[in-house]
Amino acid sequence: MLPISRVQSQSTVPHTGPGRPKMMMLTSLIFAFSLASSAQTITPGSFYDLMHKPHRETDVAGVLNRWFGQQALHDANSVKLQGLYAVWAVLASTPQKVHVISEDGGYVLPLEPVGRTGIWVGTDKLPEGYGGRWAYEVDGQRLGDWKQIEAYSVQPDNQPNPDVPKGTITQQATWHSHIFDGTDRDWWVYVPAQYKPEEPACTMFFQDGQSMKNYVPTALDNLIAKKEMPVTVAIFISPGHFSGGQSNRSFEYDTLSDLYARFLLEEIVPEVEKTVKLRHDPESRAIAGASSGGICAFTAAWQRPDQFSKVMSWVGSFTNIAHGASLHDGGHNYPALIRLTDHKPIRVFLQDGSNDLDNDFGNWPLANQTMAAALKFKGYDYKFEFGHGFHSDAHGRYLLPDALRWLWRAN
Repeated sequence: MLPISRVQSQSTVPHTGPGRPKMMMLTSLIFAFSLASSAQTITPGSFYDLMHKPHRETDVAGVLNRWFGQQALHDANSVKLQGLYAVWAVLASTPQKVHVISEDGGYVLPLEPVGRTGIWVGTDKLPEGYGGRWAYEVDGQRLGDWKQIEAYSVQPDNQPNPDVPKGTITQQATWHSHIFDGTDRDWWVYVPAQYKPEEPACTMFFQDGQSMKNYVPTALDNLIAKKEMPVTVAIFISPGHFSGGQSNRSFEYDTLSDLYARFLLEEIVPEVEKTVKLRHDPESRAIAGASSGGICAFTAAWQRPDQFSKVMSWVGSFTNIAHGASLHDGGHNYPALIRLTDHKPIRVFLQDGSNDLDNDFGNWPLANQTMAAALKFKGYDYKFEFGHGFHSDAHGRYLLPDALRWLWRAN
């Protein structure tokens, strides 16, 4: 996937953005229907299409005010994004030129005035996997700070399918841990529709389950129905917190020890098995997470390859967060450990982006590239997807169906 600056450098079309839409003056167009009445259902994709149809400028202004909100239009800090389609709109009184620009200078999108309302608007279809920082520019002056944007198309298997049986996801009673003494946590169990008590299921654990539970089950429904992965019970677990509200996330996730693996095996698995039957062989267990949850997943498999054979890490924090008193006890040690330790029977899916974090603890893009190099050197079954994204789950969510297929493939 090419960054926009490279896409444009290969094109002879000047300064019209990667999709190069044919922008038309809004004052010369008339809507075939009232956009104002459909402000609640308008999407970036439909607005992109409507930019090429007749419309009334007053309706456009009404839609943009309702859709973006007057404050966001005034503050110049919003973009509407759906898949690859983006809509930018800003309130600027009497400028001569208004653009959306990228921090690296490779992207420039001219906006058009909505009559005399003071609102300027533009739409574009971005390249697959685009990641960059953007801002509004009025008469050559940037407005506000740089904002992040990532664009990925919508994968069919990330969307609900009415023809596919839906699994059930059930919130469990708050878990009071003994291994992480004094902590409580929320957690949820997903059971696929195809589960049969007489056939023990595979298991997949997800860190930061409070967010992943909201979208992972849809992909599981679709892939299990198509037999592109086995019947799998998913366990979504939030990090622990103490009674005063202090989070235990970094200690649980970033520490290079067997504690989290023990927590799952000794506390969570027996509780789940009170209601569903699970397989116990390592080939039937996968573990996944993002950021510190990603290194946590790898650590569990690294410490207990006899129990976990599959790892999925998004924007994994293979950096020196858990530096300890020595200042060097963190996850940045993994590439060296992988190279110096006998090969372990684990399969690893890594994802990261060139715009990921760079701070006191390390450089996330370099850390993940170094992890991938070490896994390759040692002959691991691994896959590394490196894009242009930030420290977010956007790219990982886009890749989720393919990552699950790859992890659970038969050979």
